[in-house]
Amino acid sequence: MKTLPATSLWRDQRFRTFWSAQGVSEFGDRITELALPLIAVTMLDASPSQVGFLTAAVWLPNLASLFIGTWVDHRRDKRPLMIAADLARTVLLLTLPIAYWLDLLTLGHLYAIAILAGTAHVVFGTAYASFFVRIVERDQFLEANSKLSATRSISFMAGPAVGGLLVQWLTAPVAIVVDALTFVFSALQISRLKVEPAASEQSDEPLLRRAAAGMRYVLKHPYLSRSLGCATTVNFFNLMSMALLVLFASRILGLSAGVIGVAFGVGASGGLLGAVTASPLSRRFGAGPVIAAGAVIFPGSIAIAALADGPTWLKAVALAVAEFIGAFAVMCFDVPLNSLQAAVIHDHMRSRVAGAFSSINYGIRPLGAVVGGFLGTWIGVRETLLVSAAGGLLAVLWLVGSPIIRTRELTGLEPPEL
Repeated sequence: MKTLPATSLWRDQRFRTFWSAQGVSEFGDRITELALPLIAVTMLDASPSQVGFLTAAVWLPNLASLFIGTWVDHRRDKRPLMIAADLARTVLLLTLPIAYWLDLLTLGHLYAIAILAGTAHVVFGTAYASFFVRIVERDQFLEANSKLSATRSISFMAGPAVGGLLVQWLTAPVAIVVDALTFVFSALQISRLKVEPAASEQSDEPLLRRAAAGMRYVLKHPYLSRSLGCATTVNFFNLMSMALLVLFASRILGLSAGVIGVAFGVGASGGLLGAVTASPLSRRFGAGPVIAAGAVIFPGSIAIAALADGPTWLKAVALAVAEFIGAFAVMCFDVPLNSLQAAVIHDHMRSRVAGAFSSINYGIRPLGAVVGGFLGTWIGVRETLLVSAAGGLLAVLWLVGSPIIRTRELTGLEPPEL
């Protein structure tokens, strides 16, 4: 691997190629994230609980990510897995407009696509954990995560706005074709990367035993165990609101698809600001304190949207402000936390740890979405958003007394011995 200074990422062709693949596919994802619930709400007349189930289906495959990550760890070259995952998502998404044109679109089809595409996403994500450290040096982790997060934030700015307009012009199922094409681009770019694969872990142990070892590694790790508890709590309560946010904006606030998309896009500019400033903020105040602040502000910001009232323009502004603050805070949470985790995980455990982490951290999301859907039907959608905001504040308690909150710099961190 190259040993270039951290400022060289702009000139690193491999990183730029990977960065472009990530950026384009993230842009397409934003379209689908808006289009899928809009198909359910506007075309299939889905109830709040059904929308909750749809959101849950997207995240359900993460329950198996521990075993997927353990399997991925045994594959020396992770790149073919990432390409296959991209192409699988392309094919799956293209079935939606086909079903629409044949008048065969159903909620069951949406659920199936959400689960299968989510499984491909887990394969990609667990392979990515090992692939990332092959193209980025340790002293570049913060910068690389900042750049990747900035691109993701830009996608949240432009994606929903363009997606909302595409949904209005072309209908939601046809707009999803754009996302399918972005995965083709991602697969092509990743296929161009020439990266020396890391040595795979050599073990004759059964997959189940190796998966259990990965989970034990996470739960006993002083940094990973606390960050897992914090992120899981954030994700549970965040998915309660995320499952209902499009429905809330459409039915309760009375906003059109275009206005919702623009509000999400404008609000997401906070993510770009957060991605750009997370690294200097971490250097100024310390990575741990910035993570803790993000853990409080991110979940609490949804209360601004939940309390929105008045004329349509004011409701749209409240939605945009809530998205802006939340997007800024989540970048301040994610960028230093992802960099910290990359610094303290042993190379032979990266995909397995990514799987173990996702099994709990992302595996809780379906439960949060289902609970949010049921609460939305029982006590009301607006009230559920307020419960989500209040409950998410509990996440920071996991960081109290942990080594994370005391961490100032990442350079001295080392993974524990296996």
